[in-house]
Amino acid sequence: MSFLRRQLLLAAAATAFGLASSAYAADPAKTNLTLGATAGYNYDVLKLAIAPQLEKEGYKVRLVEFNDYVQPNMALAQGSLDANLFQHIAYLNRFKEDQKLDLINLVQSTTAPMGVYSESVKSLAELPDGARVTLPNDPSNLARALQLLVQQKLITVKADVDPLRVSERDVEQNTKNLKFVPIEAAQLPRTLGDAAIAIVPGNFATSAGLKFTSALALEVPPVNYQQVVAVRTADANKPWAQDVKAAFQSPFFKQVLDKEFPGYTRPAGL
Repeated sequence: MSFLRRQLLLAAAATAFGLASSAYAADPAKTNLTLGATAGYNYDVLKLAIAPQLEKEGYKVRLVEFNDYVQPNMALAQGSLDANLFQHIAYLNRFKEDQKLDLINLVQSTTAPMGVYSESVKSLAELPDGARVTLPNDPSNLARALQLLVQQKLITVKADVDPLRVSERDVEQNTKNLKFVPIEAAQLPRTLGDAAIAIVPGNFATSAGLKFTSALALEVPPVNYQQVVAVRTADANKPWAQDVKAAFQSPFFKQVLDKEFPGYTRPAGL
């Protein structure tokens, strides 16, 4: 079968299934794609909204689930993954700088907001003096969690500090004497029985069954805190990577968000 005829057949199949065709047909140089994501909604986005489109275009897609914020980027840099979905732009930029990795943001995805959850208090106003607060231990999400507490007027931080690099030592006022306990993000939902409040990134909240409607407070994530797909820089313009990008910008992607992910922050234009 000629390459042109294959393109036309794939485009017709995509239309028949209500999927948006990408700018390229399946990359004949690479038809097997391995995509990684953290457990929860990021994995579900790939499974429900992205893999079906790529498979209709002729790719064989394998999804790999992770439960931490380190291995997905290391696996990507080492070539075990072709792309990953688990992090926001701020984290990607800091991680690749710290680890000297040649990775790049390919396209924006949907984002579950970070939230404040509790089993012992019904509002942040009820927090007792010296309350134990668990929050992510990775620097980027720690900064994000502290900024959420700033927004809720529970703490203040130094005015001259980079908001993307805020840490406990930058806290200036802490009138309730909150005790900050950084924990691996995936374990944060399990601390709800011991901590007064836990500040949980959205993907780990949803994977643990926490509902956004039950949060004491939710962030409105700025662009720097919205989820992105990462690839190796050398791969960004390859046909298969552009097919992945197109899948995240398609009408089918929007349809899946409408049905499966209401209330999540969306990429611009969707």
